[in-house]
Amino acid sequence: METIRLYRTRKGHPALWEQGGGATNTGYSQIITNEDGTPKKPVYIRYRGSLSQGEHALFIVNIGDIIIKTDHHRKDFNIYIYKITSIEAEEAELQLLHEYSEGEWDVGPPQNLLPAITAAKDKATCYHCREPHYYRQG
Repeated sequence: METIRLYRTRKGHPALWEQGGGATNTGYSQIITNEDGTPKKPVYIRYRGSLSQGEHALFIVNIGDIIIKTDHHRKDFNIYIYKITSIEAEEAELQLLHEYSEGEWDVGPPQNLLPAITAAKDKATCYHCREPHYYRQG
C-alpha cells in the first residue's frame, strides 16, 4: 500500500489535482477517474498563474476512485493504476492494481480504463501542458 497527500476544498472535502505535462523528452501526469473509469466533474479548473506542467483541475475523491500516474522518457512509458482504499485526514491509502513498464503490463487493465490511460499518456506528452485532459464538463 502507498499513501498520497490529499488537498481539502474550502468545504473540507478530500481532493486531488489532475496535473502534469511534457517537456522535450520527458513528462508525467496524474489523472483521477471514478471507480468505473469514467471522467469526474472537477470542482475547480485553473486558468491563471503558472500552469505549465502544473495542477490543472481539482477533483473531490472518494474511496474506490482510480488514480493513474504516468511518466515517460522518450515515450518509454511507466504507468501505475491505483485505487483509493481509504481516506484519513490529509492522506489517502492507495492499492496498486496494474503496472506497465518495459513495454508490458503485469496484469492487463480492464477495457473501461483504456480512455483514461490514453488521456494520461496524452497529458504526459503534451508539451508544457496548461489544461486538464480527462474530465466531465457541465
